[in-house]
Amino acid sequence: MTDAASINARTIAEFRANQGLVGGGFAGAPLLLLHTAGARSGTPRINPVMYLPDGRRYLVFASKAGSDRDPDWYHNLLAHPDARIDVGEQTLTVRAEELHGAERDGFLAEQARRYPGFAAYQRRTDRTIPVIALTPTGGPATAAAPDRS
Repeated sequence: MTDAASINARTIAEFRANQGLVGGGFAGAPLLLLHTAGARSGTPRINPVMYLPDGRRYLVFASKAGSDRDPDWYHNLLAHPDARIDVGEQTLTVRAEELHGAERDGFLAEQARRYPGFAAYQRRTDRTIPVIALTPTGGPATAAAPDRS
């Protein structure tokens, strides 16, 4: 298991054991578990992701800590925009939509204001960090997929 996969697995276990609360680098930050299907394989994936609440929506930032590559979960959402999230003790079905222009810029600026690491991530890369809105669809959430992070 890679370091990132190991960290994700520990964070997911802690999230589930503590009704969505975790310590470490995510202590005090709003965190959700994002359930996606692999873009090519369709294999279930789970990633812990910080979010910014926006009314009913949950905004997530495909920063990958300032990497020059987008995170896999971003590509998964582009290929399969219907997904699930765990927030606290709730599991919700959501539809993903990428934000653009002034809307995207404003939300990334707000996230960077609240969590300055996001501004540093943007400075580390030439790519535009995608912002994705996850909007609950109101449909029932299906049973949790196996954890194959």
